[in-house]
Amino acid sequence: MSDDLMEKLVSLCKRKGFIFQSSEIYGGLSGCWDYGPLGVELLRNIKDAWWTSMTYREDIEGIDASILMHPRVWEASGHVDGFTDPMVEDQKTNERFRLDQLLEENGIDVTGLGTDEMNVLLREHDVKSPKGNALSDARQFNLMFKTFVGPLEDESARVYLRPETAQGIFVNYLNVQQAMRQKLPFGIAQIGKAFRNEINTKNFLFRVREFEQMEMQYFVAPGTQDKWFEYWREQRWNWYQRIGLPERKLSWHEHQGDELAHYASAAFDVQYEFPYGPGEIEGIHNRSDYDLSQHEKFSGKQLKYFDEESREKFVPYVIETSIGATRTSMACLVEAYHEEEVKGDKRVVMRFHPRIAPIKAAVLPLVKRDGMPDIAHKITEDLRPYMRVTYDEGGAIGRRYRRMDEVGTPFCLTVDSDTLEDQTVTVRERDTMEQERVPIADLRSHIEGRMDSWQVP
Repeated sequence: MSDDLMEKLVSLCKRKGFIFQSSEIYGGLSGCWDYGPLGVELLRNIKDAWWTSMTYREDIEGIDASILMHPRVWEASGHVDGFTDPMVEDQKTNERFRLDQLLEENGIDVTGLGTDEMNVLLREHDVKSPKGNALSDARQFNLMFKTFVGPLEDESARVYLRPETAQGIFVNYLNVQQAMRQKLPFGIAQIGKAFRNEINTKNFLFRVREFEQMEMQYFVAPGTQDKWFEYWREQRWNWYQRIGLPERKLSWHEHQGDELAHYASAAFDVQYEFPYGPGEIEGIHNRSDYDLSQHEKFSGKQLKYFDEESREKFVPYVIETSIGATRTSMACLVEAYHEEEVKGDKRVVMRFHPRIAPIKAAVLPLVKRDGMPDIAHKITEDLRPYMRVTYDEGGAIGRRYRRMDEVGTPFCLTVDSDTLEDQTVTVRERDTMEQERVPIADLRSHIEGRMDSWQVP
């Protein structure tokens, strides 16, 4: 059932202009996807909702750090030595796989295990490759993409495509604090691309090699980190309902034991129930003072905060909220997809929350005569500065409704013969298919009011 749903969703995404396989005409590039006209609107709306919730407040500033950074940044952060996955190789086909994933797919729990321990399980359970062939022992594979700056391609010019956006925040912490005259506690937020050379990509947008993150690092005084950690857990949990992901599909996963990163004193993942099982879409971490202390050590620059009241200098602790914009867009696509029968016909409808729907309203003249298209065009142009709207006059009205249902448009505004008499239009709501008459002059306030009061089922 889950495979069937994902196949239908991937097909709809291509057919309707949400997501395309990267470089498809050349056979595609594994783990890379292009956002089409509707997909880029969906992703932008998700990012805007996050950015507004994070930075439209006094205590959080935004930045946009460079993708390419000094290579010492990644030495300080531990990515050069520790950002690895255990890789095994099919001894006949030479295909490569993540050992931990292969073991889990064979029902073997690998939580907290190292590479040597997983190699023992590989032999004990005689785990084979997906094609039934013997596998090599695992070796650690670094996930960072490497490239070079300048004309020389040698070690002195090697840099990395960032595997996360957080380090760009940490190295700019003091710049932002001083430029914006912020006092603790305060945060820095960033949205941007990250790159991981995954051994295996899978599950559509869930595990890919190029993706977008939305991260916020909140700097606090030592001793207050537990309070702020719980504060941000609550804030982030509540945010998902604002974009249409219901609580019943969300769960917490607490990192424990060896699963907990060496720098973290506490970590929770927000998981969404995908068709194939729960998957992480956000992590909330108490990172202690590890990151700033490491960068202070490796750079030789002091990154301490001076507290004017206590007259003390100290390295702040950090509470991190790190959400995958790419994974969240996939969760919203999965949650939106519905099939139902209406009067004997199958209806496919994408039930996006209006806040993130790519198109907010479609304006439809009932027929292409009697001045109806002119009125519909005028309504479209009047609404366009305030929301994404589209005009459609092709085909029967029922067929146009179905087209709009498939791309998740919450409202259809139909101009008909009554419009010519009383300057009202029929507003059809996507999910209930209920209709009501609304004056043209009130359309903007009516639609915005409906969007603001929308309830997540």
